[in-house]
Amino acid sequence: MELSDAIGRRRMTRSFTTEPLAPSLLERVLDLALRAPSAGFAQGVDLLVLEEQAARARFWELATDRRWREEGRRASGLLAAPVVALAVADPDAYVRRYAEPDKAGSGLAGVPAEAWGVPYWLVDASFVVMQLLLAATDAGLGALLFRLHAPAATVLGGLGVPAGRACVGAVVLGHRGGDDPPTSPSTRARRPPGDAIHIDHW
Repeated sequence: MELSDAIGRRRMTRSFTTEPLAPSLLERVLDLALRAPSAGFAQGVDLLVLEEQAARARFWELATDRRWREEGRRASGLLAAPVVALAVADPDAYVRRYAEPDKAGSGLAGVPAEAWGVPYWLVDASFVVMQLLLAATDAGLGALLFRLHAPAATVLGGLGVPAGRACVGAVVLGHRGGDDPPTSPSTRARRPPGDAIHIDHW
């Protein structure tokens, strides 16, 4: 599939089958995701991939509330997905990288993570997620990015992630189910490019 086709076809999927993903297919999608741009090539983003039923159940228990899990078609469609992936960023990796001699001119050497105007680790994690969504589309899979409905520290800590890491959300991956609710692009008009692109002046 051409990149332009993957971009055009990508949609958030909210209903999945329970069919497992072939290991080689999942490995390829994850590898493509990690080839996203990385500030200073710090490579401070990891993917925590949950495939086993027990691991996924633990994630859903930590990240959502019981009422949501037990009610509604939307929850059941997502819970069926065979893979949950979290892009986990390490702010300290970027602080260390930008303290190195070749980054002396960046103005970020010695600046603590909480004082960065633009948290590069969240930018990089977002890049990884975007490439994961596109790679899934290219592979004919469905995918959905959604926010954690509990504090990230609680969810990540409960999954054994070292303290101090950040997460922009979780991505569920799998084969699309037959009962997929309408997505925003099918219910809301897309802004014309001319309304959103400003050349030479606003």
